[in-house]
Amino acid sequence: MHKDFVNGSSLSLESFVRVVLQQGHVELDDDAKEQVEISRRIVEDILASNKVAYAITTGVGKLSEVRIAPEQNRDLQVNLLRSHAVGVGEPLSEEESRGMMLLRANSLAKGHSGVRPVVIYTLCEMLNRGVHPVIPSQGSVGASGDLAPLAHLGLVLIGEGEAWHEGRRMSGHEAMRNAGIACLTLVAKEAIALINGTQAMLSCGALALIRALNLVDTADALGATSLEALKGTVVAMDERIHAARPHAGQIATAANLRRMLEGESSVRESHRDCGKVQDAYSLRCIPQVHGAVRDTLEFARRTFDIEMNAAVDNPLVFASSQIGNKREGEPATETHLGDVISGGNFHGEPVAFALDYLAVALTALAGISERRIERMVNPQLSECLPPFLAAGAGLNSGFMMAQVTAAALVSENKVLAHPASVDSITTSGNKEDYVSMGMGAAIKLKKIVENVTNVLVIEAMCAAQGLDFLRPLKSTPRVERVYDAVRSVSAFVEHDRVLTRDFASISELIQSGAIAAALR
Repeated sequence: MHKDFVNGSSLSLESFVRVVLQQGHVELDDDAKEQVEISRRIVEDILASNKVAYAITTGVGKLSEVRIAPEQNRDLQVNLLRSHAVGVGEPLSEEESRGMMLLRANSLAKGHSGVRPVVIYTLCEMLNRGVHPVIPSQGSVGASGDLAPLAHLGLVLIGEGEAWHEGRRMSGHEAMRNAGIACLTLVAKEAIALINGTQAMLSCGALALIRALNLVDTADALGATSLEALKGTVVAMDERIHAARPHAGQIATAANLRRMLEGESSVRESHRDCGKVQDAYSLRCIPQVHGAVRDTLEFARRTFDIEMNAAVDNPLVFASSQIGNKREGEPATETHLGDVISGGNFHGEPVAFALDYLAVALTALAGISERRIERMVNPQLSECLPPFLAAGAGLNSGFMMAQVTAAALVSENKVLAHPASVDSITTSGNKEDYVSMGMGAAIKLKKIVENVTNVLVIEAMCAAQGLDFLRPLKSTPRVERVYDAVRSVSAFVEHDRVLTRDFASISELIQSGAIAAALR
């Protein structure tokens, strides 16, 4: 069995996929455990000396000036989780819940949070044994971290809240008992370490990014297929054009289209001498538009990679190597174990910006796809194809209304693409006076990804239908692979039929990576 280890510094998108989506096994790294224990000793030292330290010997937020007596500290941990578990709305998916646990465990493993190793062990065991907290999706402003979502996660560790286990929703206590995991009694600093962080927005964002990476490859493959169905020219994909404007994404997409269009194509040969000089932007500028989307995805990936391996709670614990002065003949003794410093690493702004940027880019990806759909169904634009791709247009309406659906989804995306991160609202008695709204950005990004998928579904159906009307002409081997993949789940539309099942089947095909595979 392959094992991934959380250590606070090496979690990647690939290991995220293995643990979160493929139910892989995860453990706390031994070296990281040592760092976690060191930071815990610093917290214990503060407790023993009763020093003032935020959220260790004080309340939180606006109540940080209230001192907490040592005998009250365990009650404080429970109260913090209960009071912050105020989420509403539809729960996050089990995948998103798994992502939150993995990301939280990895951040704690960095050794700056002051928790005991058992907290991280418990999160890992919940992942390994399929205990997934039920986490309402709304209630975070993304400033002191995703407080409400993470509090709902934390409740399950102490045997409260709700969780899914083996396909059933049940109490957190029942889920932990059924999985054979001991519930925790949290001690000082551990509750605040669990609820301060960006793991809800980051989990949703990472899953959206994973799907978006597949979608942009799918869009490249479908763009080439639509170009062939519309008898477009390959001239605009010339490598020299893109070397003259060397954006990495543009170069990659242009290379993908050349790969898709290489090889013998009787479709291309049929219009080689047609006199057309250049195509409309939705075909000619695929590298420039899809490429810009690729560059945006790469920016988001870099941002998420950093955030996945960051310490994002508050306060943070930093060990010190200083050795105090000693008298002659006496052994050296540690006089200063380390520092506990309050800061703002929990603020979600870096992630929120990346989430909003992704939303804008994916909205463009769907937008140019819908324009290609319009060119295939509009008899004034397609030239070589029947009106609305209908066999027997008039009696049959073909894909007239499918384009309307694509247009509706694209316009919905334009509304959703408005950045959440430009907003702020004061919370916590004006202590938290500028917030990121990162979770709002993550939630609407999920809908945009869904909409983009369905627009590409419609383009896939239209492109396959268009190629059918060009038969017996054949396209290039890779374009024919795309055609065959679509036809394996959706037959030629000879007479009008309800397309809902076709859409669902092609959506599954796209999400499986089968269409993007034509690029490779």
